[in-house]
This record gives sequence, structure tokens and C-alpha cells, in this order.
Amino acid sequence: MPVSSCGLRRLELSVAEPELSVDFFAGVLGWTVIAEPGGSFTGWVGDRLATHVVAGEEGWRIFFGGDEPRELKENSFVDGGRVLHGPWAPPPRHGEPCWVEFMSGEPDDEYWTRELGWETRPGTEEFVLFTSARHGDPRPVAGRLKTTRSPGWQTYFAIDDVAAACAKVSELDGRVLLEPTTVPTGLIASVEGPHGGACVLLEQPKGWGGTWSS
Repeated sequence: MPVSSCGLRRLELSVAEPELSVDFFAGVLGWTVIAEPGGSFTGWVGDRLATHVVAGEEGWRIFFGGDEPRELKENSFVDGGRVLHGPWAPPPRHGEPCWVEFMSGEPDDEYWTRELGWETRPGTEEFVLFTSARHGDPRPVAGRLKTTRSPGWQTYFAIDDVAAACAKVSELDGRVLLEPTTVPTGLIASVEGPHGGACVLLEQPKGWGGTWSS
């Protein structure tokens, strides 16, 4: 079994208009943007990398930290190096990744536990918490939500004020897909940029996974 992954190594957004997309999310999430070689861009919160935006059409690509770099299914990967975001990383600041959930109508929990060395915490048919014990006590590292949508990973970003962020999304010609609402993770809204990159905003999470971190 692979050594348990304890969080995200990095996030990558693959879209047709990288510069326009990174400018949109920087406006909403407060990133500092740096132009990288090859027409890609990085978004930073202080000295921590929030995401890498590249040309393509694949949407969000998730790279979990691990000892054996490899490709997983559903636009996710294992990558070596220091984990930047997760239950043992510093608390997420405004604009940083703060949670991920696998959305699927046909859950395949055994695949993720096998590939990433996670365990599951007892939940419901609709929702399960994946936990990692890589650094000691098991902590929530990701979620799985049963839905009718196509399979894929949903990314969450920490935000100081969800309502204000939604207003900014509309001002910058993005779409608010789900108005602010309270779920077990906390107060969230779902948004999408004018050039793609739908994600969830989570208001003031005190740790990785919002209320799941307690």
C-alpha cells in the first residue's frame, strides 16, 4: 500500500485563457500573480503557492503529495515534494486552497483509499470523509460526495467574506452557481470564472476542511 498522502502538493487550472483566468481569480481571491515561462501563471498568497494556471481544457488538476509520482484517474495525480495544503499545513489564509471533495454518482472509495493510503471515517451513503494518518493521529484530508454530476474533484478556497466575494465574482463577469449557503463544511458558495474554473468558496475556515478540522 502507498504511504498515506497527507494533503495537496499543488493545484493546477488548465484553461483556454490562462492570463484572463488568473486575473479573474486574483481579483476574487487576492492572489499575487507571477508570469511563468511558456505562457503560464502562478497565483500566490504571501510566500505560499495557491495555484498554477496553464493553457489547456482540462479544468482543475489536483496533485496530492506522495512518495511515488504517478497519474490517478479523474484529473488527479501524485507528486513528490513538500505538501503545501492539508491538515498538517498552516491554517489556510484568504485565497488559499482549503479542502477538496470527490464528486461522483458512483462512489469508488476503495480506489482512493488504495491509491492514496487513506482510510474512511464512518459516514453516510451520500458523504464520506477520507482521513490520513501519515503524521500521527488520523485527520480529515478529503471528502467524497455522491451527486448526479460527472465524476471529478471539487476544489475549495478560503475566503474572508463569502457574500462580498460573490459580489466581486459578478462584478468581474463570473457566475455565482450556488448562492451562499451553510453546509456541514461551513458557509460556502460555488462560483465560476468567465473562462472556466468552477470552484467553491469557504468562509473563514479555521483549518483544512473547515468544520471537519475540529
